[in-house]
Amino acid sequence: MSKTTVLVVEDEPSFVEALTVGLGREGFEVVVATDGVEALEKFDEVGPDIVLLDVMLPKLSGIDVCRLLRQKSRTPIIMLTAKSAEIDTVVGLEVGADDYVTKPYRVRELVARMRAVLRRAESNEPLDVAASGIIEVGSVRIDPDAHLALVDGQEVTMALKEFELLHLLLANAGRVLPRDTLIQRVWGHDYVGDTKTLDVHIKRLRSKVEVDSAAPTRIVTIRGLGYKYERG
Repeated sequence: MSKTTVLVVEDEPSFVEALTVGLGREGFEVVVATDGVEALEKFDEVGPDIVLLDVMLPKLSGIDVCRLLRQKSRTPIIMLTAKSAEIDTVVGLEVGADDYVTKPYRVRELVARMRAVLRRAESNEPLDVAASGIIEVGSVRIDPDAHLALVDGQEVTMALKEFELLHLLLANAGRVLPRDTLIQRVWGHDYVGDTKTLDVHIKRLRSKVEVDSAAPTRIVTIRGLGYKYERG
């Protein structure tokens, strides 16, 4: 049975050494990149099963690396971030990271998070929506197969999680979706993180699909429950 390959993108020698030894003991094959440019090169060379990506990197930030990887791959990505860098965490999740772990961390905890993300990727658990097919509600149209969203006939660029969230909301238009359900279906049952991430994504979606994001009429808040996409 082949080992699971992890690309560790980290420029701090002490963390590189600890991860190489610790993950190696857990049965992972470890490949290391020490800057953002090398990370992209190693990703193409190795084709890892999962990526551990530090936010602060030389040459190209972890956020930019994550964004570029998401344009061509759905390989699981876990961001490694300083405990105080909450904004980096939110941005990282918005550009497509699957999870994040704050420094300092225990290798055992990190491995548990890695395996949870890998399980989700392997099971390819679907959303509560049709596997394919265009969905159109009012003037908002989404094509999941082409990863294309149109608002009033104009294409709107969205990060991966934004797109998945809009897909789920549109497919269940007129139905209240609890916050926990949205988090579980978009980020996964094993997601451990700040629930404010959902609110940030909703805010960004509103800025892209609402006529007036300050007075939303499409994605509405149902206080104490969650959110609903209005049919009208």
